[in-house]
Amino acid sequence: MDKGTANTKNIDLPVGFETVKEEDLQAREALTTARVKMLLKTSWFGTMATRLPLVNADAWLPTAATDGKYFYYNSKFINMLRPGELIFLFGHEVLHNVYEHLGRSKQNKHNPTLANIAADYCVNRDLKENRIGTFITTVPALYDYKYDGMSMEEVYDSLYENADKIDLEDLVNKLLDEHLDDEEGEGGGQPEEDANGNLVSKSRPKYTKEQKQEIRDQIKESLLQSAAGAGAGEIPAGVKRIIKDLTEPKMPWQELLNMSIQSTQKGDYSFMARSKKGYFSDVALPGQTPEDTIDIALALDMSGSISDTMGKEMLSEVRGIMEQFTDFRVKVWCFDTQCYNYQEFTPQNIDEFENYAITGGGGTDFDANWKFMKENEIQPERFIMFTDGYPWDSWGDPDYCDTVFIIHGNQDIKPPFGNYAYYDEAK
Repeated sequence: MDKGTANTKNIDLPVGFETVKEEDLQAREALTTARVKMLLKTSWFGTMATRLPLVNADAWLPTAATDGKYFYYNSKFINMLRPGELIFLFGHEVLHNVYEHLGRSKQNKHNPTLANIAADYCVNRDLKENRIGTFITTVPALYDYKYDGMSMEEVYDSLYENADKIDLEDLVNKLLDEHLDDEEGEGGGQPEEDANGNLVSKSRPKYTKEQKQEIRDQIKESLLQSAAGAGAGEIPAGVKRIIKDLTEPKMPWQELLNMSIQSTQKGDYSFMARSKKGYFSDVALPGQTPEDTIDIALALDMSGSISDTMGKEMLSEVRGIMEQFTDFRVKVWCFDTQCYNYQEFTPQNIDEFENYAITGGGGTDFDANWKFMKENEIQPERFIMFTDGYPWDSWGDPDYCDTVFIIHGNQDIKPPFGNYAYYDEAK
């Protein structure tokens, strides 16, 4: 079976109910009260829930839903739930928005039914772990401790592998909300105000790509603003990781490497390009002309965590960058507690670069690199180290030369000096 498809049974979902004024007023009051309680108990969830205007969607929605901009609800469904369960429901919609489950599912070409189920398992688990409201039991809801600690993608893979053994109809009936498929369109299904000034939606919402991107940007902005005033224990671990990625963006290592090497490009002076400073004097001052010349040193941490295959791939990346220049001098060596196989490459011997032998496999001593450079009078424009980020003691000499660390493994590691990026083995 194709991983993006799955055999699903036809599910007869309840149709929308005709809007009844009394029911709607009761539902709105209950939802408003729930949001106030969320603000008092957990400011982050409360703030994120409050930013979503309430929209009655009895005409098409059997339960609840969000598109990142509004909170859609069916009044009869809302009136069924207890106060604590409404808080849980708000948290459910908030996390769907923040985790961008729909976008991740589409990017991975997931089967929508299995992806929706996987997303609900993850969201409900996080709400239970953080004690947000009361887990919903008035209607069935998805939760299984075996998925604790798993991402939506991992839960999806587990569901897919067991698709022939599980009752999809039963799982679908336990979805707490309608997962909007984010259909593209020119603003169809947008809420309108009724006679009382309340928002009502008569059909599923549609947005253009530009509008969807604007909504995603607004969610991120609200996420950061609400997190600034939240307590340390209020925010789920998954949300904290998102905040960290937004506030501490990590440049792809190939991009950082390319920028670092290109920034060492030297220039020379030539009377062919006359300096403007000499235009009004009797002295002919030379002008600067750029040369495609780079001078860098590259060290591979071969203490055990970096495989030979990975080392070869890194060298391949470097060769690709070198080929952008007409002239270069690249000094390469491997290290663990000492340095091995030092070689220097220029345009004259670049063909030998792909045969460079990866050497090492002992402990780890970053200082060995600086000792080696000083003893051999090597002081490059830029020193680049591929490493797992676990030095025996010191990270090295921050004052000797400009340093770039390309780190494989733990992305929580931050060097005390220099620039850095993280190498993704699965890229």
